[in-house]
Amino acid sequence: MAEPMDCFLRELELHDGSVLVIRQLSSGDVGCVVWDAAIVLSKFLESREFMCPEGHRLSGKCVLELGAGTGIVGIMAATQGANVMVTDLEDLQELMKTNIESNSHFIRGSCQAKVLKWGEEVKELVPKPDYILLADCIYYEESLEPLLKTLRDLTGSDTCILCCYEQRTMGKNPQIEKRFFELLAEDFKYEEVPLEKHDKEYRSEDIHILQIYRKT
Repeated sequence: MAEPMDCFLRELELHDGSVLVIRQLSSGDVGCVVWDAAIVLSKFLESREFMCPEGHRLSGKCVLELGAGTGIVGIMAATQGANVMVTDLEDLQELMKTNIESNSHFIRGSCQAKVLKWGEEVKELVPKPDYILLADCIYYEESLEPLLKTLRDLTGSDTCILCCYEQRTMGKNPQIEKRFFELLAEDFKYEEVPLEKHDKEYRSEDIHILQIYRKT
């Protein structure tokens, strides 16, 4: 089947040599393309950091991705055996569902797409997600408080939030990042994953991964 004229592909090789093929759109919102932080977080989910004697730490876990865009990070988690819900706005649902379907033969858990707008009331998730994934979601000042509200609503005491972002120095980006961490510290504690624990090929000193938990 021919690809639409406004569609182009991003490939990401897995450790076993298979290749995820992610469709992106040449026009549309920022969520229509795969950003570097999403690649870094995706490959981190494949790393030794997530292996244990029983297998992969994500296997059988409930995982929620916020601001999923193309869905690449959530799809990667599903290839590791997680049961994943990728979420974003209505206009990105078709793109996410297309990418889930086209990579379904790699998925060992489950993956579905759902509309979720930050800041709006969300139904109780029982149980709470084991992991919440965020990739390059710290860029828009007006979205910070809605994002933090959603994180408060969705996290349980044991939920681990993995937040990956690219540190940018242009324009208002430093102030936006500073404000994010101020808001985050009100209800959450966090630590940065050392660079040496990132994937050896897909890493950058400008891209950071945080492990975030609710304060007790």
